[in-house]
Amino acid sequence: MSSNSQSLDTGILVRRSLFFLVLILLTLGNLFTLFKGLNSPQAMDQAQIGREIARGNGFTTKFIRPVAYYQAKTAKNTAISFEKFEDTYHSPLNPLLLAAVFKVIGADDPEGWQMGENEMVFPLDRVVATVCTLFFLMAIGVNYLLISRIFDAKIAGVCAILMLFCEVFWNYSLSGLPQMLMLLLFSCGIYFVYRAIEASTEGRIAMTPALLAAVFFTLLALTHWMTVWIALGYIIFAAIVFRPRGIVGVSILAMLLIPAAFVMLRNNTVSGSPFGTAFLTLYNGLASGSEMVVMRTTDLEAEPLVLEGLISKILRTTLLQATDIIPLLAGIIIAPLFFLSLLHPFKRPAIATFRWAILLMWASAAVGLAFFGITTDALDPNQIHLVFAPIMTAYGLAFVSILWSRLEFVAATPMLRNVHHIVIIFICALPLILSLPQKVRLGLEFRDRGGVPHWPPYYAPVLNNQRAGLKALVEEKQIVFADQPWAVAWYADRISIWIPPTRDGFSTLETHASDFQTPIAGILITPSSYGSGNVTEIATRYRDFTSLVLDGNVSMATNPPGVAIFDKDQKIQEITRRYQYRVPLLSVSVAFYTDRPAQSIDAPSR
Repeated sequence: MSSNSQSLDTGILVRRSLFFLVLILLTLGNLFTLFKGLNSPQAMDQAQIGREIARGNGFTTKFIRPVAYYQAKTAKNTAISFEKFEDTYHSPLNPLLLAAVFKVIGADDPEGWQMGENEMVFPLDRVVATVCTLFFLMAIGVNYLLISRIFDAKIAGVCAILMLFCEVFWNYSLSGLPQMLMLLLFSCGIYFVYRAIEASTEGRIAMTPALLAAVFFTLLALTHWMTVWIALGYIIFAAIVFRPRGIVGVSILAMLLIPAAFVMLRNNTVSGSPFGTAFLTLYNGLASGSEMVVMRTTDLEAEPLVLEGLISKILRTTLLQATDIIPLLAGIIIAPLFFLSLLHPFKRPAIATFRWAILLMWASAAVGLAFFGITTDALDPNQIHLVFAPIMTAYGLAFVSILWSRLEFVAATPMLRNVHHIVIIFICALPLILSLPQKVRLGLEFRDRGGVPHWPPYYAPVLNNQRAGLKALVEEKQIVFADQPWAVAWYADRISIWIPPTRDGFSTLETHASDFQTPIAGILITPSSYGSGNVTEIATRYRDFTSLVLDGNVSMATNPPGVAIFDKDQKIQEITRRYQYRVPLLSVSVAFYTDRPAQSIDAPSR
C-alpha cells in the first residue's frame, strides 16, 4: 500500500473517530447533564397513552379533551365513564413503541419509576427522550447511506455533521415528540424510493423497492396523520414514473388504506367520526389557530368551523411556509438551495429524477399543512418539513459544490476546495454552540437533582410527589380539572380534564364524573394558563374562569399578599363554593383549588 493511501486511510479513520466521539458526548450530555425533562403537551400525552397500553388498558388516555368526551357521548347516545377513555387524537405507532419500552423496563407498574425526594426531573422523561434520540441517531446513519449512494461520501459526511450539530433536531429529540421517528421512517422510505428510481432508469421493474418504500410511508402515516400528505405525493409520483404505470401506485395506495381502514373503523366506533378527534386539528389552520378552543368545548355544535375566507387562509399559511422555509427545514441554511438545484442538469438520470420525487412529496405536505396549520414555534407538533431537511441539504450541498469548484481561484488552489463545507458547518452549528455554555452551567449546578426542569410551566415534583404533591391529594378514582391536563396525566398518573371555557360545560362534566363514581377532586392552575398571554388573551381563552386563572397573580400583587378574587366572581360562585380551599403546591405559582384544606409542599430553590 502506498504512503498516500495509508495517509488517506488514517485521515478517514481520525475524522470518523472524532465524529463518533462528538456524537457520544452530545448524546450523553443532552440526555443527562443538560436534560430538563419533556416540554411538549403532545409528547406527554403520547407517553401517558403508551403507559396505559403497557398496563393492558388498550389505547386509552387519562387526558380528557372535553370535545373528545362530547364526541364519544354523542356516538354512544349516553354518558360514558372517564376511566379507560379511548383516545382518537393521536396516531398509534409512537405510543405503541413507547409502551413496548415501558413494559420492558417495568414502567407499567404504578409504584415503579417514581421521583426521588430531591429529584426535579421525572425519570421516565429521560427514557422517552432516549428513545427519540436513538431514532435520531439511526436517522443520521440512514441518511449517510442514502446520500453516499446518491452523491459521494464527502457530501454524506457533511450532511451527517450538519444533522449532528443541528439544534432543532436535538430539541425535537429531547422533547419526546415523534418527529425523530418520523425522520427515521421517512429516510428509510426515500432510500427505497431512490433504489426504485435507479431500477426504473436502468429499465428494470421497480416494484419491489417501490413497495418497500410504501411500507415505510405507511408506518410514517401511522406515526403522524399529517404525513399521509407525504405518502399521497409519493403515490402520485409512483403512478407516473414506475412501470407498470398505475399498478405500482394502486398497490401503494392499497398498502396505505388497509391499516388506515382499521384505525378509521375504531375511530368511528369511539367518536362517531372515522377521523376521530384528530380531524378537529383542522381548526388550527382554517380557524386561525383556535384548536385549543375547540378541544376545550363541551358542545361542538357551538364551535362551528367557519370557512369564510378559506382561500385567503390557505394562501396565508402557504406563504408562511415559503417565507419561513429555513426554520421549517431545521434551520439548515443550505437546505432551501434544493429548490435551485432543480435548475441544474444532473448527469445521472436517477439523481435528476429523485429530486422531483422529493419536490412532489414536499409540495403535497405543504398543501396539507396549509389546511391544518403550521407555525415556526420551537416545537410545533405539525412540523413535518424537517424530515425533508437532510435530503434537501444534500442536494443543496451538491449544487453549491459544483458552483464552488468552477471558480478559478478555487481550481487553482486545492486547499480551498472544502472551505465552503467548513463555512456552512460553522454557520449551521453556531446556534447549538452558543447555547451550550449556559446549558452546561445550569446542568452542572442541578446535576445532583437530576437536572433543572422546564419551569415555567412544568415542575414535575408538585404533581408526582407522593407525600404532599397533587398525586397525594387526589385519589386514584378522582379527577382533576387542569390547565395542563397532559402533565397531570403523565406526572401525577391521574385522570385530568382540560378546563372548559364555560361554567355550564364544567358543571356538565362534573355531573357525569360524579355519576360514574369518579368525583372531581379540584381544579389545578399553573403558568400554562396565566402565563399564556396578556389579560385580554387569557380572558378570551378561559372566559368564565378568568378570575380563577388570575387569582394567584392577584394574590401575589396585593399588600398584604393573599387576597383572593376567584370566590368573588359571581359567574362561577357556585363552583368556587365547592372548591373553596386554595392549596399552594408551589407558592401560588401552582395552586390547587379543592373542597378540603391540605398542606403545601416546599417551594424549590431557584
